[in-house]
Amino acid sequence: MKVQVHSIHFDADIKLKNFIQKKLDKLDTFYNRLVDGEVFLRLNNEGIENKTVEIKLRVPGSMLFATEKARSFEAATDMATDAIRMQLKKFKTKIKNGRA
Repeated sequence: MKVQVHSIHFDADIKLKNFIQKKLDKLDTFYNRLVDGEVFLRLNNEGIENKTVEIKLRVPGSMLFATEKARSFEAATDMATDAIRMQLKKFKTKIKNGRA
């Protein structure tokens, strides 16, 4: 799956981009018709949990979205991919039952 990583107001290193790509590639095991994805990384000026990760994932006929804040981009990515995984399971169930 093709994933675009956008780091807003800073430059993300290649390790972080590879980590995000690897995490999102694992989502193919839950639903193999993923079209593409976009990830937005932001630094906030509010408290300890100042790193935000937003994931937009395109599937045929719909768009899944999750946003999470944490102390590190890796932790926020883990939480956001967990949220997307739950949405994918729900989406797959809807398709299987013919409601989508």
